[in-house]
Amino acid sequence: MERKVGFIGLGIMGKPMSLNLMKAGHTLTVFDLNQEAVNSLVETGATAASSPKEVAENSDVIITMLPASHHVKAVVSGEKGILEGAKEGSVIIDMSSITPEVSRELAEEAAKKGVGMLDAPVSGGEPKAIDGTLAIMVGGKEEVFESVQSVLYGMGKDVTLVGDNGCGVTAKLANQIIVNLNIAAMSEALVLAAKAGINVEKMYQAIRGGLAGSAVLDAKVPMILDRNFVAGGSIAINMKDITNVMDTAHEIGVPLPLSSQLLEIFHALKVDGKIKDDHGSIVRYYEKLANVEVKRV
Repeated sequence: MERKVGFIGLGIMGKPMSLNLMKAGHTLTVFDLNQEAVNSLVETGATAASSPKEVAENSDVIITMLPASHHVKAVVSGEKGILEGAKEGSVIIDMSSITPEVSRELAEEAAKKGVGMLDAPVSGGEPKAIDGTLAIMVGGKEEVFESVQSVLYGMGKDVTLVGDNGCGVTAKLANQIIVNLNIAAMSEALVLAAKAGINVEKMYQAIRGGLAGSAVLDAKVPMILDRNFVAGGSIAINMKDITNVMDTAHEIGVPLPLSSQLLEIFHALKVDGKIKDDHGSIVRYYEKLANVEVKRV
């Protein structure tokens, strides 16, 4: 079913997600501070808007894909924001990774204006954003979720309503713990193998079919061996997510010792100038400690 969709935030993830929505037959209105990104979408058939308010005025479903909580708040409820232009009965889908508290606050604000809201963060990084197979974890009212499923499935393959508002972003925080600690554990193992002098690529082939195998292993080991740290999911974004993890955990009384150590690793990488690298660059923290480099023989 064709929908009038607005998309705000045309970065590494947002741009390919927007393209997939147009491929699925939806009409698209877009906004981003990066005019070059807007122009590239306009060339493929989208309509440009001058503000989030204008996006909302021309859309039934408005999607945000932004870096952090304060960006989402400004775009949704700020001056010339979505809620200034959204029609009653329209739906906001925030696909950013923000805190559950902010997500619930914005959903309450939207409801006062008769606007539905879902938090629907994604997992899969740039490759799955490009091929339209993202995992999408959703929080919100079931009837709102059902009304926009055709839009969500235009961007993702596994789309799951986890619970009420805030539950989608909570699931994403849990996802980020698993993904990033998986990369950290993998990095320790790779550095150990490299320092011991074995062929790391052959070790990877030997273990990937066993219990140590994972989507993370298959996605990141080839990149590390090629010394390819171009960001699909940057240190900056993942550091923000793990900061949100720790803030949320402390609020509800959940000690997370491994995640707290991971956050310090991210801060060390930031100081070391790796903030824009892919989060596979976690390996470089361990490489520096051991004075060794993981690479192909």
